[in-house]
Amino acid sequence: MEANEVLWKVKNGEMSVEEAEEYFRREPFEELGYAKLDTHRKLRSGFAEVVYCSGKADQHLLDIYERLYQEDGEVLGTRASKEQYELIRNHLPEVRYDEISHILKIEKDGKERIGRIAVCSAGTADIPVAEEAAQVAEYFGTKVERIYDIGVSGLHRMLSKLDTIQSANCIVAVAGMEGALASVLGGLVDKPVIAVPTSIGYGASMHGLSALLTMINSCANGIAVVNIDNGYGAGYMATQINRLAAEKRREK
Repeated sequence: MEANEVLWKVKNGEMSVEEAEEYFRREPFEELGYAKLDTHRKLRSGFAEVVYCSGKADQHLLDIYERLYQEDGEVLGTRASKEQYELIRNHLPEVRYDEISHILKIEKDGKERIGRIAVCSAGTADIPVAEEAAQVAEYFGTKVERIYDIGVSGLHRMLSKLDTIQSANCIVAVAGMEGALASVLGGLVDKPVIAVPTSIGYGASMHGLSALLTMINSCANGIAVVNIDNGYGAGYMATQINRLAAEKRREK
């Protein structure tokens, strides 16, 4: 239950002041022994805790999912396997899984999405990371425009979508190989560009290190770089930027 829901319940007489005080007096985390669930994170930061699924024991993952779902009515997981999806679905049939991005989520219906970001990939092989960024941003309430396979080996493809890219509040540039997409976009837009290097490429790409170094050393301005294959981090940061832009428009 969210803080504003508690306050509305008090206002409408559905919850006593004492019950509300008890809710807010709870520890800011729930102790599970093997995990400490940050149940107040959404209250502090505007984003609920997200589950990194890879490597978790089955029972731990299931318990965490069930508890977070009870807390907020929805839950988002990243880097989930098909087997983990089947495990969760047996207990929470509402869960949905995307085999491309490996996102595992239960999401509330009718969620409002505001503003707009553009998630761009250099190649088709970069789409799994791009989709992780896009779906994380959508889960957190952002409208997303997907623009895939516009790498620098064919600049005409990017230029054909330039109006759409330039009108976004933030751009996520996902690229492997030499990672030049972020630099090109950075020189064409007046919005922040979040660069995501991917581990796509042949031997000298060094599993994404070449793209990472290219992006860090970009001569274009306004580029921030996240870790290799970190679509989640890019989607989260893009949502923060998008929220600020949307709020500024509302104030005007």
